[in-house]
Amino acid sequence: MVNSPLFQMFARSPFLPIQEHIAKAQDCAAELVPFFQAVIKEDWAEVAECQQRITSLEHDADDIKRKIRQNLPGNLFLPVARTDLLDLVRMQDKIANKAKDIAGLILGRQMTIPKNLQQDLLSFLDTALQTTDQAKTALNELDELVTSGFRGHEIDLVERLLVELDRLEHETDTHERKLRSALFAVERDLYPVDVMFLYQIITWIGDLANRAQQVGSRLQLLLAR
Repeated sequence: MVNSPLFQMFARSPFLPIQEHIAKAQDCAAELVPFFQAVIKEDWAEVAECQQRITSLEHDADDIKRKIRQNLPGNLFLPVARTDLLDLVRMQDKIANKAKDIAGLILGRQMTIPKNLQQDLLSFLDTALQTTDQAKTALNELDELVTSGFRGHEIDLVERLLVELDRLEHETDTHERKLRSALFAVERDLYPVDVMFLYQIITWIGDLANRAQQVGSRLQLLLAR
């Protein structure tokens, strides 16, 4: 294990593989933008291609997660507990998993988005993805936090990033309520089963932001220890 590239990566920076993992999870979630644009156009060939890219990125994230679990050494000095880092990876992984779930359900059912919901849904998705990207930005400061001894200017910077993360998650909640109200206003004109799955998709997009906030909460706990 000592000669493994991942071990050597941990030796250089205990957080680099974890930062690579959340970057891959963010790439997976960000692919939902062209995915939903294709759904709105009802270009199912393009939808399928986007879904395949999301699935591939999610598999890449799984591979990184698995290698982290296998190679994160218990005898390497770390400034935070090994179990805390593994919990962080598990939470990050849920972002990629949820993006894959969204794409799989929509493609599998060839779901269409009512015209009066399309713009609100894209705005909702954009805010959710800003939240996941903010979580990635905060995680990218881990090395600097270690260098600073988890104090001083660097910890102030991360705390500001986490405050913004919470704000974005709250804004996502506001968009979600607005979109649910818009769907409620037209649900009688839609097939009941379509309505049910549209509500499910709305919930899952909101979950992207919720998972990102959980990543931020775990980072906040690391700062407090």
